[in-house]
Amino acid sequence: MQRVKVKVAKTKLEKGSKSIYEVMSDMGYSDDKAFREVFKRIAGLSPLDYKAKFNREWMFG
Repeated sequence: MQRVKVKVAKTKLEKGSKSIYEVMSDMGYSDDKAFREVFKRIAGLSPLDYKAKFNREWMFG
């Protein structure tokens, strides 16, 4: 279940229209530390780093 939530969260972060806190809330998390830990364990990056990395790749190809 956590992997599915992280996959959806990654997609939302890639689109860039929502903040990390909005995505966290959409995924049912109210504790940002718990969300960060789960996201980082599964995705390999924190939500902030993931969003920044994706946005850099989009901007600079």
